[in-house]
Amino acid sequence: MSLPAAAVVILMTGQPVPDADVHMPAYMAVQDVAGTTTGGITAAPEAQTAPAPQADDPAVPTPSAPEGVPPATASAPTGTAPEANDPASGPESVIVVTRPEPAPPGDPLQHLNVESFKAVQAVDKAVLEPVAKAYNKGLPRPVRKGLRNFFSNLGEPVVFAAYLLQFKPGKAAETAGRFVINTTLGVAGFVDVAKKKPFNLPYRPNGLANVLGYYGVGPGPYFYLPIVGPTTLRDIVGDTVDKLLLPAAVGKPFTKPAVVLPMTIMNQLGERAAFDEQINKIRKEDRPYAAYRDLYLKQREAEIEALHGRTVPDVVPVYGPGLKTPGKTDGTLSPQGTEPAPVAPTDAAPTGAEPVSSEPAPTEPTAAAPTTVLPAPAQVAAPAATTP
Repeated sequence: MSLPAAAVVILMTGQPVPDADVHMPAYMAVQDVAGTTTGGITAAPEAQTAPAPQADDPAVPTPSAPEGVPPATASAPTGTAPEANDPASGPESVIVVTRPEPAPPGDPLQHLNVESFKAVQAVDKAVLEPVAKAYNKGLPRPVRKGLRNFFSNLGEPVVFAAYLLQFKPGKAAETAGRFVINTTLGVAGFVDVAKKKPFNLPYRPNGLANVLGYYGVGPGPYFYLPIVGPTTLRDIVGDTVDKLLLPAAVGKPFTKPAVVLPMTIMNQLGERAAFDEQINKIRKEDRPYAAYRDLYLKQREAEIEALHGRTVPDVVPVYGPGLKTPGKTDGTLSPQGTEPAPVAPTDAAPTGAEPVSSEPAPTEPTAAAPTTVLPAPAQVAAPAATTP
């Protein structure tokens, strides 16, 4: 019996209908369970669910969702992360992976060398630079220059031996002549007499490191070491042998530590004082470590190339006698020793003004003179008289 028929019987007779298999569509079963009202009478929801349709029943259509109700979707679990585009989630974290700058050829230990350079420069600024400036101001330039000449003259026996190892007897003879002349006429080397006329024997740096470079030994890895400063593996070996050979070549009293130690300190102080202006320029570079390294390696290359009769242009000395001793010489140098001294103002025309010609002014044309006057010679000389 269907559900509408049973409802009619109940209304008419008031008697319950005997139990019978009641077949109803699934959607009606859902409505009955929900307790919907039919004809003013509310049917109590049954605890049992409607039995499944028999095989011989017609196909039951699947109920569709009521209009206007969105289909059920799976809700996100509590505590899930906010979407990436949600502005409330805050700024996104960006992880940037960078690769360290590769070391240039010839400087495989650049990272350690840079740290050593920073540490040395920090100590230099705090201790050595004030001492060097006081040294430059406290001692007259002739005294400071004389001390540098003295220590350079002590190294001439090593230069002599290096030229012999390079099979350059002529240069070795000139070096020996310099040593004798400066030691005698130059008052133990305080005055470089040999480089002046009539001798014309300039100082030439040389040593075991240059001998190795002359025969093709490369500089090896670059180092920046405390106390030593910029150097290479070849220079470490060569300079060490030179320092051991020097006391034996010169003899007493330069073999005694009580003499060697203070002389070494004075020599290094004089070199640091001469290097004061150049190191301040290097520190102003964008990459001071690389600038100092390149200047040192270029000077070393120039010294090796000079042994082969070749020149390297634009060499800026950062060590040795090539560094100018700070101070006034002939009035054309500033106290730093490298820049021209400022020139006192004169009555010359200001920069950019028309230069005044030194030629006499043209005379008024006469009847015999042509009517056209040529430009004054000052127009031709103007580019040469203009200062940059």
